Amino acid sequence: MHKTIVCVGTVVRRADEILLVRQSAGHSLEGQWTIPWGQVDQGESPTAAALRETKEESGIIAEVEGLLGIQELPEPWTGMIGILFLCRHLDGEPEPDKRETDAAAYFDRDAFEKLSATREALSHWLVERVFGSNYVSLQSDASNPFSPSAGYL
Repeated sequence: MHKTIVCVGTVVRRADEILLVRQSAGHSLEGQWTIPWGQVDQGESPTAAALRETKEESGIIAEVEGLLGIQELPEPWTGMIGILFLCRHLDGEPEPDKRETDAAAYFDRDAFEKLSATREALSHWLVERVFGSNYVSLQSDASNPFSPSAGYL
């Protein structure tokens, strides 16, 4: 039996723009524009992993605003789940890591719609929903008895 792998992704907003990264050669999503994604390391919380992956792949410092949802990933990633967060830009300008990503940029809705390069399907769908305000974001509640650990209930 294989272990379930937990991945995290972030939809980072800066004013009316959303952050995307392009996956480098050799990545399973090579050449596709995606939201920042990555795996949760052993002993790491999903929120910490999401912010780490965002910083590593794009150079952007962000903070989590809420939980967008959980997605079971299809082939070829069966056995992996993605936890998706809505984030707010805090600092930095998009800069790819030149290892996993070869480009990083903020797109407003018009630029996103005109983007002729390949967009990964789930990232495209999520970004369209956020641009269209067609989503629900669960907020962490400071009255939760496990606070300050993130809990989206």
